[in-house]
Amino acid sequence: MKEAQELRSGNFVKIGNDLHLIMNAVYNKGGRNAAVMKMKMKNLTNGSVSETVYKANDKFNQVSLDKKEMQFLYEQDGAYTFMDQETFDQIELTKDDLGDATNYLKEQMVINVSTYEDRPVGVELPIAVELEITYTEPGNKGDSSGRVLKPATLETGYELGVPLFCETGEIIRVDTRNGEYMERVR
Repeated sequence: MKEAQELRSGNFVKIGNDLHLIMNAVYNKGGRNAAVMKMKMKNLTNGSVSETVYKANDKFNQVSLDKKEMQFLYEQDGAYTFMDQETFDQIELTKDDLGDATNYLKEQMVINVSTYEDRPVGVELPIAVELEITYTEPGNKGDSSGRVLKPATLETGYELGVPLFCETGEIIRVDTRNGEYMERVR
C-alpha cells in the first residue's frame, strides 16, 4: 500500500475492482486543512477520465504491471497493432490507450507494452526517438536572435518547433517526455 502523496504520474493503482492510470498528481500543502493530492486519473476498465482530490495520507493499492517487448507493426483506422517478439502473437491498442505515444511511434519500432492480467494497458517509450522531418519552411539567415524555432512536421504527423538550421529530410532526436526537439542526428 502507498499513500497518495507517494504516487506520481505514470503509476497504476487499483480502486475497487478498476485499474486506474495516474495521469497527473499535484501535492498541495493545505493551510488550515490537511495536505491533499489533486490527481487526474484514467479508469482503464471503462476509459473515463476523472479529477479527484485525496488526503495526502489516503492509502492506495499500487499495481505493478508486466512488461513485454513488442514491435509496432502498423496503424489502421485508429487501431495500433503490436507483435510479441517471442510468440509472434499480435495485439491491438487504441489511440486512447496510447495517448501521446502515437506522436512517436514508427513502424518496426520495438518498445515495452505494459500488461495487467494479460490485458495490454499502455506502452513505455524510450526517453528519445529519432524521427525524420517531412516538412518545414526554410530558415531565414540573420533571423537568429535568441532561440528562434520554426514549425516542423515529422514522419509520424507530429508537429513541433525546431531550430532554423533544420531542413526537410533531416533526422532529429525528440524527447518523448515533453515532445521537444533535442538535437540533429548526424
